[in-house]
Amino acid sequence: MKKNILLVVLLLTVTISKAQKSQRIAYIDMEYILQNIPEYIQAQNALDAKVQKWKKNLDTEARKIEVLKTDLANEKAILTKDLIDEREEDIQIKQESLRRLESLYFGPNGDMYQLRKQLIKPVQDQVYSAVQSIASRKKYDFVFDKSSELVMLYSNKKHDISDLIVKMINIDQKRQAKKDKIAAKKELLKNSGLSNKEKERIAKREALKKKKADDRAAKIKAIEEKRQAKAKAIAEKRRLLKEKKEALKKAKEEEKKKEQEQKNQE
Repeated sequence: MKKNILLVVLLLTVTISKAQKSQRIAYIDMEYILQNIPEYIQAQNALDAKVQKWKKNLDTEARKIEVLKTDLANEKAILTKDLIDEREEDIQIKQESLRRLESLYFGPNGDMYQLRKQLIKPVQDQVYSAVQSIASRKKYDFVFDKSSELVMLYSNKKHDISDLIVKMINIDQKRQAKKDKIAAKKELLKNSGLSNKEKERIAKREALKKKKADDRAAKIKAIEEKRQAKAKAIAEKRRLLKEKKEALKKAKEEEKKKEQEQKNQE
């Protein structure tokens, strides 16, 4: 049985070796390529900065909720059932607001997804396009990614086309920048002769883009305003509760003082 298995493995190895002689194979290092594209570095830095800001906002709100929970646990013994229920409800509302804010930032179609799509995906698409172009031109049958989960036990450097990809992308970007500059000049000349109807259509399109951005900003602002209003209401309730406690304490002290005076008179 072992001899049969060994024979099958040997035959497969020979067959694959013969097949590979007629095939052209190359590989790339995607991480290396992306790190050598300035646009990608700028996009990644911008995305990371936004993500850190969003996480900081979420952490701040989460800590505030924990403070409310701790305060409630410490003061529960002296609170009425209605006040306890009210504060528990307030904590629950804040937790739901936090979850909505987190979804707005990191949800399936949230700010992070949209920003990544806007900043990073175009650069990745350039890389994939360059790989396909070079593979087609040089007639490669397979192009592997060294930085992926694919295990490469050994790779000959002569099959690495990463630098070629970077060079091609840089050339394409310079060419595209030149085209964009020419197109911008043409558009400027064209716009000067646009009809009022065309100008109105362009203005409406720009207004729609602005409205979408404003709506998203308004959602975040509404969540923050609601949170601040709740916090203000809670602060007011705490102030009233403190005054009530102090008044109750003062009344007890007065009552105790009167009792002591009566005892002294007796």
